[in-house]
Amino acid sequence: MNTNTIAATAQKKVRWHILPYLFIIYFVAFLDRSSITYASIGGMDADLGLTATTYGFIAGIFFIGYFLFGIPGNMILEKVGAKRWIALILILWGLVTLLTGFVQSAVELTILRFLLGVFEAALFPGMTLIVTYWFVSKTRAAAIALFMIAPPLANSFGAPVATAIISNIHQFLNLSGWRWLFLIVGLPAVLLGIFTYWYLNDKPQDAKWLTSEERRWLIDALDKDNQENSKEGEIAAPFKEAFLDRKIWIVTLMNFFYVMGLYGITFWLPQMIKSISSSSSTMTVGWLTAIPYLLGAVALVVNARSSDRTGERYYHTALGAIVGGFSLLASALIPNPYLAMVFICLAAIGLYAWSGPYWAITTAIDPRIAAVGLGIVNAIGNLGGFVSPYVVGWLKDLTNSTVSGMYFLAASLILAGCLVMLLKKTNAR
Repeated sequence: MNTNTIAATAQKKVRWHILPYLFIIYFVAFLDRSSITYASIGGMDADLGLTATTYGFIAGIFFIGYFLFGIPGNMILEKVGAKRWIALILILWGLVTLLTGFVQSAVELTILRFLLGVFEAALFPGMTLIVTYWFVSKTRAAAIALFMIAPPLANSFGAPVATAIISNIHQFLNLSGWRWLFLIVGLPAVLLGIFTYWYLNDKPQDAKWLTSEERRWLIDALDKDNQENSKEGEIAAPFKEAFLDRKIWIVTLMNFFYVMGLYGITFWLPQMIKSISSSSSTMTVGWLTAIPYLLGAVALVVNARSSDRTGERYYHTALGAIVGGFSLLASALIPNPYLAMVFICLAAIGLYAWSGPYWAITTAIDPRIAAVGLGIVNAIGNLGGFVSPYVVGWLKDLTNSTVSGMYFLAASLILAGCLVMLLKKTNAR
């Protein structure tokens, strides 16, 4: 078998073995993470006595746990291996989601949301680290995009399913529909955790599903790619080196403002749509919420493939955030509900088009500081997920409308896009 054939079969096997698995895990993670959104409109707020500000705070407290344990979690992942660590955190966050179905107060809900963030903290940087273990840098945007379509698809699938659970399983065994939602979405994470330990390999060297020739080609290709991206010399203190790396802090700031927009929309979109169409039932809101996310998933894949094909990263990233921000702004300003919904769909398209090329930029760092660097980008960047739901909730209580919150989220996304162009200009210099 010639080298080109070996390379093609090795890459095909890696794509089919690694990416569907990462997609499923991330899909389940976002079902667990965003289920509070639908529980909120399904009676949870009334049962627990939550105001909009309190709900926004509890939805966002997830990211405080995410921030505190993101870097330590990713460092542990490098020491114990992806297989063991991801299997464990899947089981732990699944159990937390199951327990959320039995909360009786805002305090209990806050504690469990914080723990959910703690246990999910190492997941995404761990998955991007796995991508660097199995894919050369020029193919990473498409690779990352193929598992990062999980969030919009989870929200697209989850919106009508969650509202159906809330509406149709209400008071079964004397449990409210929103409680059943947490019970049903928590169980798959526990089962996946058990499966992960058997299925996942930490490095190509351990992959028995590759032939010896395929393993050798893949290891050589990855070594060559790492040498091209690595700086000269040895790094004595990876944490210090990563902490002082200028590029890591720029992409972290980009991530912070983008995540503000992303999770502000994630946790408030059903309520935004309900404010546009106030007469719609909970089920109708669920179906309408699915549409923007489905379009966002398509945009994510198309934009990532275009970025890989052309080799251009910056415009592909910046344009998504800027289009998303201005479209969200338009949806807040336009009184016609149908036209406002069109602009919400455009906002979701821009929002998710960002992901593939952005993470291709981010993962193209010195591989010897990648674990710590990605932990910094993910943990600190995701603090935006705490800030924006709380601010949107506070603005809703203050103005009795979600419109001012939409202005805030639009500004965050536009600023994220501007920072991408700043990084391009800095790198050019």
